[in-house]
Amino acid sequence: MKEMPKDIYSAFILQGEPLLAGNSTGKLKNLSFGLKDVLDVAGYPTSFGSPDWLKTHEVPTETAPIVTQLLSAGANLVGKTHTDELTYSILGMNAHFGTPLNPLTPERVPGGSSSGSAVAVAGNLVDFAIGTDTGGSVRLPASFCGIYGIRPTHGTISLEHARPLAKSFDTLGWFARDAKTLLDVGEVLINRQMDDKIKPDEYKIIIPKPALHVLSSELQQIFLKNISEIFKDFDIQQHDFEWMQLRNFAETFRVIQAREIWLEYGSWASQYLDNFGPGIKQRILIAKEISEESSNNARDVRKSIQLQLNEVLTSNTLFLVPTASNLAPMLTSSQEDLEQFRKDTFQLVSIAGLGGLPQVNIPAFKINGCGFGISLIGAHHTDLQLLEFINKNLQF
Repeated sequence: MKEMPKDIYSAFILQGEPLLAGNSTGKLKNLSFGLKDVLDVAGYPTSFGSPDWLKTHEVPTETAPIVTQLLSAGANLVGKTHTDELTYSILGMNAHFGTPLNPLTPERVPGGSSSGSAVAVAGNLVDFAIGTDTGGSVRLPASFCGIYGIRPTHGTISLEHARPLAKSFDTLGWFARDAKTLLDVGEVLINRQMDDKIKPDEYKIIIPKPALHVLSSELQQIFLKNISEIFKDFDIQQHDFEWMQLRNFAETFRVIQAREIWLEYGSWASQYLDNFGPGIKQRILIAKEISEESSNNARDVRKSIQLQLNEVLTSNTLFLVPTASNLAPMLTSSQEDLEQFRKDTFQLVSIAGLGGLPQVNIPAFKINGCGFGISLIGAHHTDLQLLEFINKNLQF
């Protein structure tokens, strides 16, 4: 196994660097990967981005099944990567363990919560890396760091021996610098029998206008100009979708997610509230106030949103959207500005989140040297055909 490059971006955790060799044969032979520090590796601590979690939980004695799958396919695990505290952020800034350096734009946040995994890939430290995505935690750092990243159909890949955040949204995702590696990892982790058997000859690609309206007018123009060049061989349509009220989408997502987080961690978190970093404590306190009635109402709204999404997104239809509402925030941004970015961006990431849909960030272009990803969102269980389409047509 080749020696791991020096971690000049602080992508990997300090708690330990597992070095597990993969099989000598397999689809991923000789590829190296990093693992977000929410998934267990027997004999190594799982910090979950929190020193208090680390102190109050035993070292795992079992390894997450997806790690075993990857090792069996020939990949070599070289280390566990940093994550936001309890994964409850999209920025990648950890008040306790530090912020991994965005290799593309060091003055800007790397994105989170799968910050270390994205940085490890973007910084050429590994060939691919595993993250998790609840509310954009793979898609956003992929956009900010200028790499590929996928959030698969909800429930497609096992999250056994992984710390949950909000189980009705949680997915296991991954990053790569090229579309072929992204596809290769998908073919190992996704059961092809679960994937939609309809293989379209042509895709209908739709830009939902409400997603454009989240952007500033300047970014809208840049986005559409680049899209017209990138997809010049495809028929791209724009649709209004009056039912797609994205502020309502974001609020529905926020309420359900917060309620699930409080039910999962409220009792434990209450003991350590004063130790949490900026933004995390506030979000946990807000989650505490979400009532069961509010959550149930939001779940009813989610069902109606899912019906609308499923009616439009058939196996031969894709949504094309900006991954984030803006460029990655500066590391020096105020808490107010960061919170506004979070609110705006949740309007976009909540589409696939509420729908449980597969979404892939594509590093198609940059703005002033900054990553600004575009995303394709597909129908349920069309993950592999979506990855195949991107590998064939959208290599950057």
